[in-house]
Amino acid sequence: MKVLIIEDEKDLRDSIQDYLQQEGYLCENVGTYKQALEKIFIYDYDCFVVDIMLPDGNGIHLIKQIKKARKEGGIIILSANNSLDNKIEGLEIGSDDYLTKPFHLSELNARIKSIIRRRSFGGNTDIAFHEIHISPESREVYVNGKQVNLTTKEYDLLLFFISNRGRVVAKDSLVEHLWGDDMDQADSFDFIYTHIKNLRKKLLQAGSKDYLTTVYGIGYKFLSE
Repeated sequence: MKVLIIEDEKDLRDSIQDYLQQEGYLCENVGTYKQALEKIFIYDYDCFVVDIMLPDGNGIHLIKQIKKARKEGGIIILSANNSLDNKIEGLEIGSDDYLTKPFHLSELNARIKSIIRRRSFGGNTDIAFHEIHISPESREVYVNGKQVNLTTKEYDLLLFFISNRGRVVAKDSLVEHLWGDDMDQADSFDFIYTHIKNLRKKLLQAGSKDYLTTVYGIGYKFLSE
């Protein structure tokens, strides 16, 4: 899962990123309104963590831009201001949650997980797709009750495919989702082919139906049936 952290306090921004990366998220962070806009209009994210007070703009206005760009990621507002009016305004324009500083990083993590579950998997704690069962809390995957040992990238790929089942996913979108800013350093798609090949092989060996199909010239599709 991919998270964009928009926070002007560098120490807090780095702390959030370090914590969430240890929890298995792919994180990017920015410290200004302008930097955030550039990211929002170029990349997609599963969740945006947005500070209200930015040095060159307002987080509420930024959320409006996220909505205007029709981005589907969840939004959590961070603010040192515990004003009820700010909370109401943030929720009314489309944010999913609101955290007042200071807060525990574990609480932020729990709220991000809740938003992603609600948006992508109907709020379920565990994800079930036919014979495939996923436990996001432990990052464990089972096929017909048998645990399948996946690498971090393979797990992220599977979760991304299932959350986008029935849709054609472009290769660029896969690379961006798994590598974020580092995607620009890639000179070929060989690495993504390898991860997909290994994921498919492990699922099939565990007894899963082959849901993953190649859409030539575009990318991949994880069948919904």
